[in-house]
Amino acid sequence: MKPNDLPILYVKTGCPYCIDAVKFLGEHGVGFRQVNVTDDQSAFAEMQKKSGQTKAPTLDWNGKILADFGIEELVPFLQARNVKLEDS
Repeated sequence: MKPNDLPILYVKTGCPYCIDAVKFLGEHGVGFRQVNVTDDQSAFAEMQKKSGQTKAPTLDWNGKILADFGIEELVPFLQARNVKLEDS
């Protein structure tokens, strides 16, 4: 997968759910691009336009959006996209 094809994970600095999501995806071998929207107004606007809200984390999986989530919502979202979660 080319970097531009990877899912985008929008995060905010100091957000505990964002930290959990980054850690979970990394530990399970799921590739993604991380975009911090805290100090980037254009990235924040992009996240808000895609998700219809302002909370992070927000995951853009090739146009399928999972917004304002915890790990309990992330796992079924990934499984529905046939993502194989590697054991850490």
